[in-house]
Parts: sequence; structure tokens; C-alpha cells
Amino acid sequence: MACEVWFYHLERTGLDQALPELLEKTLARGWRALVRSGERDRMEHLDGWLWTYRPDSFLPHGRADETHAERQPVLLSLTGENLNGAQALFLLDGAEPGALDAYARCIVLFDGRDEAALAGARERWREVKAAGHEAAYWRQSEEGAWRKQA
Repeated sequence: MACEVWFYHLERTGLDQALPELLEKTLARGWRALVRSGERDRMEHLDGWLWTYRPDSFLPHGRADETHAERQPVLLSLTGENLNGAQALFLLDGAEPGALDAYARCIVLFDGRDEAALAGARERWREVKAAGHEAAYWRQSEEGAWRKQA
């Protein structure tokens, strides 16, 4: 089965709010997640944030550069290796997807208020479609609910 690629256009919600929600849905499906960014500062921030983003909950996770990476339901990584056997790949900050064969779904999150991020997402969309992957574009409604646009 080919990997579906879903693009999430962040306008009303920032990454700190959207990512935990999407990761919770991923884990609820029984999937593992690999979160990839090329920015070390982003990964360090998320490493702390996913433990504390909500007072009554946390997202169990680890970093790819730590021991037992293969056991993590959510793995934060600066590289392309799918060490935890994730079914879902989350791309942040324009991170390169690499080969998508091992994933059921790739989620590209981008800041719609950043022109460079917007241009990068448009280019990634063209690449994904040219490679024959099914792609979907999600945007938030005024109420904050995600709606599929394309």
C-alpha cells in the first residue's frame, strides 16, 4: 500500500497545539510515530513539551539519540532512520521525507504565516503527486476543526 501524504496548514493553531493532538490520534490507531525535524532546538523543545503540554496527560516518547529508541511509541529524530518501526512520519520545519515506503501516512505540518514554509509545502505537494502518492490538504475552520480541502 502506498503512503498517503497529508499536509496540515497551520494558521489558527501553532505547532505546539496541533502536533500533540495529531500524535494522540496516531497512537489511538495503534500506530507508532516518527517526528522528524532538521532543527535540534525544535526537538529539544518538543522533548519537554510532550511531557507537559496538558496538565492531565502526556505523550510517551523518546529521542532517536537515546537508548531504547526502538521501543518508543513516538520518536523524535533529526535523521531519516525509522528506528521505532513507525507507521506515521511527521515532518516539521521542511524536513526531507526520504523514502516513504515504510510508512502508511506522512504528515507534513507547515506554518501558513511563513512564506518560505508555504513555498516549501507547495513544492513538496508537487513532488508527492509526481511520485504517485495520494495527497490530502487539511486546513482549520474558523472554529478550529480540521477540514479536508483537497
